[in-house]
Amino acid sequence: MSNDMWSFVPTAGHGPDDDLTGYRVEAADGHIGKIDKHSGEVGNQYIVVDTGVWIFGKEVLLPASTVTAVDNDERRVLVSLTKEQIKNAPEFDEEKHLGDPAHRDQLGGYYGSGH
Repeated sequence: MSNDMWSFVPTAGHGPDDDLTGYRVEAADGHIGKIDKHSGEVGNQYIVVDTGVWIFGKEVLLPASTVTAVDNDERRVLVSLTKEQIKNAPEFDEEKHLGDPAHRDQLGGYYGSGH
């Protein structure tokens, strides 16, 4: 698994000091929710999306490499995944993510396999 998955692509327009909390998230095929939290830690960058009522309040963690564009004027983030891919993604579990490296590997496996 490549660590590049956990880094914003240079063309996304994400600055190191950007606070993305509250930004709308747009999948390839429509709106999916808002950013609840994010990490700018080098080598471990991600966004956590609160999908709200769309999939019953599920939160999903998306590796930073899925972000294709950050629009600070519109306060929105575009991601390369479809709604279906995000709906089928493993649910974000903060305790597991922070305390269990295997959980990050599981997420990496999901996103790295082309789902």
